[in-house]
Amino acid sequence: MIDFKEEIAKEIAKTIDLDYMEIEKLIEIPKEKNMGDYAYPCFKLAKVLKKAPQIIAEEIKSKIDLSGNLIDKIENAGGYLNFYIKKEELIKTVIEEFNLKKEEYGKSDFGKNKNIIVEYSSPNIAKPFHIGHLRTTLIGNALYNTYKYLGYNTIGINHLGDYGTQFGKMIEGYKRWSEEYTFKNPIDDLMNIYVRINELCKEDEKVLEICRENFKKLEEHQEYEVSLWQKLKELSLKEFYKIYDLLDIKFDSLNGEAFYSDKMQEVIEKLESTGKLIESQGAKIIDLEDKGMPPCMICKSNGSSIYATRDLAAILYRSREYDFDKCLYVVAYEQNLHFKQIFEVAKLLDIDEKYINGLEHVSYGMVHLKTGKMSTREGNVVKVEDLLNEAIERAGKILEEKNPNIENKEEIAKKVGIGAIIFNDLANSRIKDEIFDWDIILNFQGETGPYIQYMYVRTKSILQNANFVPDAKEIDVNILLDEDAINIIKNIYSFEDILKAVTDKNEPYILSRYLIELAKNYSVFYNNNKILVDDKDIANARLYLTYMTNIILLKGAELLGIKMPEKM
Repeated sequence: MIDFKEEIAKEIAKTIDLDYMEIEKLIEIPKEKNMGDYAYPCFKLAKVLKKAPQIIAEEIKSKIDLSGNLIDKIENAGGYLNFYIKKEELIKTVIEEFNLKKEEYGKSDFGKNKNIIVEYSSPNIAKPFHIGHLRTTLIGNALYNTYKYLGYNTIGINHLGDYGTQFGKMIEGYKRWSEEYTFKNPIDDLMNIYVRINELCKEDEKVLEICRENFKKLEEHQEYEVSLWQKLKELSLKEFYKIYDLLDIKFDSLNGEAFYSDKMQEVIEKLESTGKLIESQGAKIIDLEDKGMPPCMICKSNGSSIYATRDLAAILYRSREYDFDKCLYVVAYEQNLHFKQIFEVAKLLDIDEKYINGLEHVSYGMVHLKTGKMSTREGNVVKVEDLLNEAIERAGKILEEKNPNIENKEEIAKKVGIGAIIFNDLANSRIKDEIFDWDIILNFQGETGPYIQYMYVRTKSILQNANFVPDAKEIDVNILLDEDAINIIKNIYSFEDILKAVTDKNEPYILSRYLIELAKNYSVFYNNNKILVDDKDIANARLYLTYMTNIILLKGAELLGIKMPEKM
């Protein structure tokens, strides 16, 4: 497919003494449609050439040959060179590429031979999987899918919270109160125990100390503590997989914190060899005052580990096992300081700088209820399984009202309900806090998951009514020169660039917004143009545009983790 940006950069490079790749980095896509398809700012050249940007722009414009098939016109707009691509060439390029790749349009080997680790989901054993965990799960899954589609060797790791002082608390709570519970709903009962033991720890410092000792016994592999820990883990994973199955999410590794328990000693020894692991009030720390951060604790005063130690052991292990180019941690912004600290301490582990540079915290905002912040310790959470089931139930009621005779209503309700939850989570920048609101999530109008699914179903219905997809080689591009069609063509042309932008910024919402724009543009096109008309050439051109839109909506939604219904 023609890379118009690159071709424009090459044309500009013929007029000035700059490498076209440097020029290409500065070329933008204007926000306003009337400002052209691409824009090159000449302001940086002003210092070098000692001329006003407007004059430089005019000189470049006068030297570019417009006799080729690529550029329709160039305008000088206050120091910006605005380029207009010939519409016929754009349409031809998109259709030829689409005909070549079809369902794999936008797929590439851009990330070939690059290893990307995405650590996401990572719920805590013996605690509910709440909507705070849902954010990391959905953001991480969308990133995992997109990196993979662009040719990266992608490794999805569910770094389970299956170790730490909280297990000392759970063990103590279980000892004290397990006979009071049936464990028919194990996570609910375990959460109740966890809330109770936390309250007792607040009231009695001695109980908290006992809990710490319980964890130390677990680290020492004492039989009772290990057997109970294993039981808690098995019960929890069984419950978690109900959610992962609903979301159709799978992982390449379930190595959680406990996996690194026998790998921490090497970390401690490496840090000790630097002379920077020092004792402070009985604990072992790395002083980070010179980096503007509080100290990073490596070992507690009783000798037990902390999750920073386990994260450092994981970095060491992953550098050897996966030779990663990037290791992404999809974790809430509340852990910003933690990751700054371990990334800094990781520099002392005597590993290649490549791995240090590849560490990245992909932070995201918190999920709030209308009543305020959630807390596992206080028992104030919304469980994801309940949330997903309620979304499916609500979607079913809406479908019943809109289309009572629809077949496979349960299956469609599942796709619509879960799709609505996923899209709502990924519809805005990940760093923003999210207020959970049912009235917005399941709205079939506006910028929602059900709206994208509805537009997909509309394109599907048109294709089924036509009962064929036209031959791309027979499409008359001149029929698609109107603004409504061109807006869709431009959307489709940019699909791969959108996916690259998602991975450049680790922002799935870029793809979400793209799908909304494509759906809206197709809605306008559909309302202004009858598709299946008597004129065969017109019908074929509009039908092929519908076919391309259908595939991109489907593929884009799949990358976000959303399944498309066949009917609605």
